[in-house]
Amino acid sequence: MPGTNLTRDEAQQRVDLVSVDSYRVELDLTQGPKTFNSTSTVKFSAKAGGSTFIDLVAKSVEAVTLNGEALDPAEVFADSRIQLPNLKERNELVVKSTQAYTNTGEGLHRFQDPADGEVYLYSQFEVPDSRQVFAVFEQPDLKATFQFVVTAPARWEVISNQPTPEPTAAGVAGEQADNPGEEIATWEFSPTPIMSSYITAIVAGPYHVVRSELTNAEGRVIPLGVFSRKSLAEHLDADYIFEKTREGFEFFEKEFDYPYPFAKYDQMFVPEYNMGAMENIGAVTFTEAYIFRSKVSDAIKERRVVTILHELAHMWFGDLVTMRWWNDLWLNESFAEYTSTLATAEATEWTECWTTFASSEKSWAYRQDQLPSTHPIVAPIRDLEDVMVNFDGITYAKGASVLKTLVAYVGREKFMRGVSAYFKKHNYSNTELPDLLTELESVSGRDLKAWSAAWLETAGVNTLTPIFEVDADGKFTSFKIEQSYHPDYPTLRPHHIAIGLYSVVDGKLVRTGQVEADVTEALTEVPELVGVAQPDLIIVNDEDLTYAKIRLDERSLKTAVSHLSDCEDSLARAVIWSAIWDATRDALLPAQTFIDAVTQHVHAEDQGTTLRTVLGQFHTAVTLYLPHAKREQGIVAAADALWQLTEGAPAGSDRQFQFLTAFAALTSSEEQLNIVAELLAGDRKLPEFELDTDLRWTLLKALAAGNRAGETEIAAMLKEDTTANGNQYAAQARASIPTAEAKEAAWQNYVATEGVPNAIVRHAGSGFTRSADPELLRPFISVFFANVLEVWNTRSHAIAEEIVEGFYPLPLADDELRDATQKWLDDNADAPAGLRRLISEALSDVERALALHAIG
Repeated sequence: MPGTNLTRDEAQQRVDLVSVDSYRVELDLTQGPKTFNSTSTVKFSAKAGGSTFIDLVAKSVEAVTLNGEALDPAEVFADSRIQLPNLKERNELVVKSTQAYTNTGEGLHRFQDPADGEVYLYSQFEVPDSRQVFAVFEQPDLKATFQFVVTAPARWEVISNQPTPEPTAAGVAGEQADNPGEEIATWEFSPTPIMSSYITAIVAGPYHVVRSELTNAEGRVIPLGVFSRKSLAEHLDADYIFEKTREGFEFFEKEFDYPYPFAKYDQMFVPEYNMGAMENIGAVTFTEAYIFRSKVSDAIKERRVVTILHELAHMWFGDLVTMRWWNDLWLNESFAEYTSTLATAEATEWTECWTTFASSEKSWAYRQDQLPSTHPIVAPIRDLEDVMVNFDGITYAKGASVLKTLVAYVGREKFMRGVSAYFKKHNYSNTELPDLLTELESVSGRDLKAWSAAWLETAGVNTLTPIFEVDADGKFTSFKIEQSYHPDYPTLRPHHIAIGLYSVVDGKLVRTGQVEADVTEALTEVPELVGVAQPDLIIVNDEDLTYAKIRLDERSLKTAVSHLSDCEDSLARAVIWSAIWDATRDALLPAQTFIDAVTQHVHAEDQGTTLRTVLGQFHTAVTLYLPHAKREQGIVAAADALWQLTEGAPAGSDRQFQFLTAFAALTSSEEQLNIVAELLAGDRKLPEFELDTDLRWTLLKALAAGNRAGETEIAAMLKEDTTANGNQYAAQARASIPTAEAKEAAWQNYVATEGVPNAIVRHAGSGFTRSADPELLRPFISVFFANVLEVWNTRSHAIAEEIVEGFYPLPLADDELRDATQKWLDDNADAPAGLRRLISEALSDVERALALHAIG
């Protein structure tokens, strides 16, 4: 249907008719705080006599001129489209429009820094939001060159995909500007290479910048820049970011045998960002959460490096070569995720990154793949609404996991040769899955069609279980691997696995043997293990070679929950943690078993991301999976255990920091809240542990959630921290106060009220659902479902998604919530697919919790 959506069929019809040559986009950013002026000049070819449309989401359209003929905007502009009738073989379109700034992280986002009043702008165009800035054929396979001409305050930095030119004076700002009378200038950028519209970028404001350069593989000097808001400049570790960038350049250029193809590489850390980063050509934007003003966990430090390399990998995967349509989004994201993990492990100090991948990314993938919204890696994308909710654990983490198996299948050297051939053959163009498979088949000599059908074109995750018998001497008389699947997704896949045999030796859980096997059927014999003594623990996906859940036999489970911390192999530990968690989520183990394993063994977990993942799972198990009758006592016991872990951890260590923040997230008893209050007041101290600004907010939020702090304390803290972070934390703290009045205020202020910035909505949702007494959320079951469709239809996608996911009263997780959620789905069969997907995922979470409640 017309409007802000675009179907795949419409996109195909348009690309059959139109070929775009160039865009010239003139933007005047001196028109005040609400809007800016845009003039789009588009040159394109078409089938003579044909008609089509160009996309534009505008506040108003002042003029449309097609091939010198003025068209009436009132007649041709509607439903975010400008109709283009009676096309010629060669066409020139000029559109003059007034565009609106956003505070949702979409289009051209405007942010005013509460610390100093400065204004910062950045664009975020993926998937369909360049049309919020200029008139554009908004689909990835209509590539063109883009020339941006930007008028802005002369003192600003202005960044786009091409190197920033010297500005020319443009007089002074008028009365409508933020600062009337200040000098303004115009930056006329050179045209870009041929590219898709969604990876163009405009970033402007008084950004602090640090510059450097490197020489790429073909001898070109590549200018580098790192940018942040001025108020964060003291915390910007640009030298480290440059170091990781150089390591990534060297690694990728060597592996891909293709030099970095663009003119420069700027990295900008921007406020109120909806995601981790965006791979705009030569102008990557990152969440400024990656500027560390306070202590963060090692997991976050490592994640920043992976993200830096992920976006750099996109310069080849996604930017140089781009998917034709969004069903092949995985060609961008899965490859970037896999190669960034590879680069982090091999080119940086974070050498255990595959353990990180096993514990964090694959956990994300396994969860996503068991939701009712699961889909093949090559997803069926009918329209833009489908793709907007498809940036998920399948597209990123499962896709990267499967690529890891593909690399093992064809061989890494051949895989990279195939990738290099793919870049050289398809540079600056668009591709589909067969284009990649053709190059990989050519260099490897393997037929990958069956592999693709099994792994890329089907949904669901397999489960691998050891099935065996032993004799009186404890030796295997038979050993098989059972491969099973969810009945809705009946696919058996080829798995190359290592079966690890582990035993407790001198107090350590160590591998004593290993055999490899190819599992393709429902039952696969492993004759190599016949006659081998049964070990204490069997891992059927040792070294994490395949993508599958695994089960532990009875003896292995007993060993795991007794000796997990005695295993010195970080990857083996990650696989064991995952196996116990999967069994818990599948209601094969009561939540208490997982909780006990964590409290017994997590003290020894020295891999930062595994620790962060396990503590997050621990929180879910305690607050959602324990039966309601056991939950209050369970939360108190869990927080007590975390405080003991905090006090027992090495002073000032990452483990101590993670234990403390996990403790603060669960505190509920008066004794626990007393500890938090004493820490915040400085009356209790942890040796070698600095109580920085963000940690003070963490403690205050715990006190607010425990009804030991209110508006007076929150306002006082905010007065000390008049920053974007401070405003977000204050919203979270206010929403977490455990009173009916506070919850109602949160709903009214952040859901019922339009225009609240994205980051504030996100933090408020986190506070809203935090409460030691979930019953405070019960009135909002009916309120949520009475309003959710209107929210979806009237708010931007980013804001609507934040509200649906953040304000759904999941902590209740009972029959009433399940039934209300199911009723809404039954009564709203024709609701937008993206909204139905999110609601069905929420229902799945409730049903999983109820299954665990049923087993105690």
